[in-house]
Amino acid sequence: MSLAPIFALISTLLILQSHPSTSSPPTAYEILESYDFPVGLLPKGVVNYDIDRTTGKFNAYLNGSCSFSLEGSYQLRYKPVISGYISNDRLTSLSGISVKVLFLWLNIVEVTRNGDQIGFSVGIASANFPIDNFYECPQCGCGLVCDNGQFIEWYGTSQDQ
Repeated sequence: MSLAPIFALISTLLILQSHPSTSSPPTAYEILESYDFPVGLLPKGVVNYDIDRTTGKFNAYLNGSCSFSLEGSYQLRYKPVISGYISNDRLTSLSGISVKVLFLWLNIVEVTRNGDQIGFSVGIASANFPIDNFYECPQCGCGLVCDNGQFIEWYGTSQDQ
C-alpha cells in the first residue's frame, strides 16, 4: 500500500490551513445587524466603514451627502461621513445624521432599540417607531418611493402606487 495519497492529503490540508480565509469582510449593514439593529438605519450606498470592536467607535462613508423624505413627513439628511459609537441596541454620540422638525434641522444624537421599537433622540426630544419600519434601506434622493413607480413599504414588500 502506497502512502502517497495520504501524504498528498495531509500536505493539501497543511497548505490550506496556512493561508487565511479569503471571505470578504462584513458589510456596514451586516455590522448593524450584528449589534441587533435593522439595516434600514443606513441608506443604500454605504461605500466603506471602519469600526473599533473594542470601543465601538465607527465611521460609515457615503459617496456624498444624502437626503430623502419618508412617509411624506420626515426629511432626513446624511453627511458623507456618519460616526458614533455602537453597542448592542445602542448608537451614541452620533454625528452626520439630521432630521427636519418643523423648520429646524436637528442632529440625531442617539438611536436605541427596545424590543420591537427603535428610538431616536435629538437631545431635547425623542420619538419611537416600530422596528419593521427599518427593514428596508432607503435610497438617497427618493427614500422608499423611487423611479420604478413602486412604493416599497418599510417592511420590504412592494405595492403599485
